[in-house]
Amino acid sequence: MDRIVVGIDGSEGSAAALRWALAEAQAHQATVVAVHAWSLLSQPDGTFSGTYGESDARAYAEEAVGAVAGPDPGADIEIATVCELPAKALLEAAADADLLVVGARGLGGIKELLLGSVSTQCVHHAPVPVVVVRTRSG
Repeated sequence: MDRIVVGIDGSEGSAAALRWALAEAQAHQATVVAVHAWSLLSQPDGTFSGTYGESDARAYAEEAVGAVAGPDPGADIEIATVCELPAKALLEAAADADLLVVGARGLGGIKELLLGSVSTQCVHHAPVPVVVVRTRSG
């Protein structure tokens, strides 16, 4: 295994996915590619300012990775930022990877059985195996 792609968006689900990907990469001497997808319509803070761009996305992704990985992540990490819909960006990044890792938020009750739209798209369309890392809320 050489490359593990993981989606990051600053959520607890993506943090859990990144932690899992780092542990797997360490076990297999693989590189983790942390992908942060952004668009003008969907910005990390939930607001539309019209000014969020590539440098903002890069800084946001570096902060999200640093918060999980710390100064010594135990594996090589590359950060990729893409102005694209998240599922499409992850599927494209996974084209030359060995594994795709995504987070999923636990919703409780019947909804807990369902995956979010990004993880569902990845599971159904990825060119490589997909690991969905679940978190439980409250």
